[in-house]
Amino acid sequence: MLILASASPRRREILSLLTDDFEVMAADTDEREIEERLRSSGAAEVAKGLAAAKARAVYEMLGEERKRDSVVIGADTSVVCEDEILGKPADKEDAVRMLTMLSGKVHSVITGVALISGGREAVFEEESKVEFYPLDGKQKALIEGYVSTDEPYDKAGAYGIQGKGALLVRKIEGDYLNIVGLPLSRLKRELDDLRDAL
Repeated sequence: MLILASASPRRREILSLLTDDFEVMAADTDEREIEERLRSSGAAEVAKGLAAAKARAVYEMLGEERKRDSVVIGADTSVVCEDEILGKPADKEDAVRMLTMLSGKVHSVITGVALISGGREAVFEEESKVEFYPLDGKQKALIEGYVSTDEPYDKAGAYGIQGKGALLVRKIEGDYLNIVGLPLSRLKRELDDLRDAL
């Protein structure tokens, strides 16, 4: 049985493309503490560290039999521009700041994924590149309209490429689903490798 250690509706939707046979369990983790501790190691280590912490917290909630029979999947996505990790915006001004900063540039979207089963753990990251349109009058107007919706405020980097945030994007390089929050094709391969190793 797969267990998704995330309350994210986007990750749930992506995982359902692989299978409907999974359960969702989320555990409280002190994300800020982990982020601060790992920040100097870089965005990939932050994303992997948070993914592992989420997966471990859920794995520890399971009984011994379920630990043997389940694979827990934890994930966390970081948006990185000019060496700054952009989390979820605090408010409208913060969202405008982030989206303005991203405009006219290429930034990285890094998702860390952790898999735990039977005491074995596999952790990896996937990186995609996203380029926003330049900050001209049209882009400014799109940003103003976008931050007046509810969409940016629960997303790293203040945008969702699967929603109206797509209007800000000029092009992408890499796995689209990774940008949404879960690199499904890589996840499938890593799951197969983990199961083969058990």
